[in-house]
Amino acid sequence: MFKVFRAWLDHFFADEQALLLVVLLAAGLTAILMFGSTLAPVFASMILAYLTLGLVQWLERFGVNHLPAVWGIYSLFIALLMAFVFIVLPLLWHQATDFLSNLPLMLEKLRGLFMLLTEQYPKLVGADQIKQIADAAMAEIGNAGQLLVSISLASIGQSLTWLVYLVLVPILVFFFLKDGHMMVHWLTSFLPNERNVLSHVWLEMDQQIANYVRGKVVEIVIVGSVTYVAFLWLGLSYAALLAMIVGLSVLIPYIGATLVTIPVALIGYVQWGVSTEFYTLMIVYGIIQALDGNVLVPLLFSEAVNLHPVAIIVAVLFFGSLWGLWGVFFAIPLATLIKAVMNAWPKKLVAD
Repeated sequence: MFKVFRAWLDHFFADEQALLLVVLLAAGLTAILMFGSTLAPVFASMILAYLTLGLVQWLERFGVNHLPAVWGIYSLFIALLMAFVFIVLPLLWHQATDFLSNLPLMLEKLRGLFMLLTEQYPKLVGADQIKQIADAAMAEIGNAGQLLVSISLASIGQSLTWLVYLVLVPILVFFFLKDGHMMVHWLTSFLPNERNVLSHVWLEMDQQIANYVRGKVVEIVIVGSVTYVAFLWLGLSYAALLAMIVGLSVLIPYIGATLVTIPVALIGYVQWGVSTEFYTLMIVYGIIQALDGNVLVPLLFSEAVNLHPVAIIVAVLFFGSLWGLWGVFFAIPLATLIKAVMNAWPKKLVAD
């Protein structure tokens, strides 16, 4: 058994570049798992700087010097951050608390609909089943309300931490934008000169992940904004909250849009019943999803991530269970990293 394991190690890890790649990946994963909560502002700043770096480079292509370009994009970033913190976030919080307080009334109306179905189709739906479902739903609502209260009380004690993050993250974003290339050069100076495998992985990752991450952020903003305007025009309650959920649903490929249809249809039915307004809502929502899938996605993602749908779903489930929303957002880039590492592995090691 030991000989088989030793032969396997010699077969795949005899090359120094492959071993270096494994060490760097292991060190990065260990740092995230051990110091992720402590270094969360640093990681968040790096991600935000990476997202806005493309705009800085775009200005530089038009002849703008690096520092003025950084200041221009950084000013735009600060303006958007302040708008989100002081306008969007309070609106979402108000609508979320209002939605939870009115949820029992919504479920009571739905229970009336289901009871009507039991009278019309007694063999398909039983009154006892409806009662059990309603009781379970009310219990979950009570748990959600308690969780919301606990989050509110906990946030009071952590308000100072969030204020520190609110100041620290923008400062770090500025320095990552201004001196990021110097930091990368300093880090790479510790690596050996012969690093073809690392260079291959970096080039493939930079091309595909930059396209995916930046495109996905733009898609979230566009889909969420268009949905908010449409729901506001239709007079739908909780328009901002639903628009945020619809925008974030694009993070979950294939099933996100289907899952979000449930709360949209639920609130639309409770507000209007089966009426012309309800059908208009569902038609408008369907048009938005169709335009997103058939027009917006091909425009934003010029270089498709070449991953099998099963691999994408597994990556979303796995990394989402590890890191929550951040894991869902970066599931496809992380799966692309794994694929890039496998493609860049020294061919002489797998030629047997």
